[in-house]
Amino acid sequence: MFIKEISKTTAVDFIHSYHYSKILPRLTKYYLGFFEEERLVGVVTLGWGTQPKATIKKIFYKHPEITTKDYFEIGKMCFLPEKNGDNFGSLAMKELISWSKKNLPSVKFIYTMADGIMGKCGYVYQASNFIYLGHFKTNVYMDKQTGEKIHPRSSKQLCKENAIFSNKEKIFWLEHDFCEHKGISRIRGLMFRYIYPLDKKSRKIIFKYDEYRSNPYPKDKDLVFEERVDKGKYNFITQPQFNMDVFNYNYQKYGNNKLAEKFFSYN
Repeated sequence: MFIKEISKTTAVDFIHSYHYSKILPRLTKYYLGFFEEERLVGVVTLGWGTQPKATIKKIFYKHPEITTKDYFEIGKMCFLPEKNGDNFGSLAMKELISWSKKNLPSVKFIYTMADGIMGKCGYVYQASNFIYLGHFKTNVYMDKQTGEKIHPRSSKQLCKENAIFSNKEKIFWLEHDFCEHKGISRIRGLMFRYIYPLDKKSRKIIFKYDEYRSNPYPKDKDLVFEERVDKGKYNFITQPQFNMDVFNYNYQKYGNNKLAEKFFSYN
């Protein structure tokens, strides 16, 4: 297996075919393909998330000199279905780390998150010796009828409807009464954060933070799923089953859909 840069179009097509989430980060810098001979078997994108400055500042709060130029985040990672379930993921991470050291000499860290709300603890990162940084809670919405997973960033139109419904000027988070009216659930889960230092100096920096030392990796038993049942009240639930092929609210049907083109950030 080897890794090389590929075109955005090739990467996006592969991700749309094999990743459970079709949304791509806007701040993507590198599109990397994993090949067996000439066959594309996996794709990883590197860039930054929605709040890159805040992310790196929060991790390295003792080191203000570390900025966005010092790290990249894995935005998307997916492989052919036949490659899931074995050690292919950890082999791919080994190739990615090697490629990053060779081609990104000024970058100190590779950062990533595992989507606990989708039942993912980040086992591929654990197998690749990433350092576990801890977790935080995240919120999404789900259409009860279709199972569509609605990201809060995709709920602007719903927020406008909610404001009219509640006779308010603006709404930033969908209210419980409105969600009941629309048949939408608000779901809470966890996001697990990982980082990989690309050199010895960077590894020494990360271990200056006691909270990152010997931090036990999360397992399936650590997954948490909650559903809002009233204003400010949540009940524990089993893992929700999202339908990732429904796009009624996310506006991400592709083809000739101009909203989708903007949403996927092809430019």
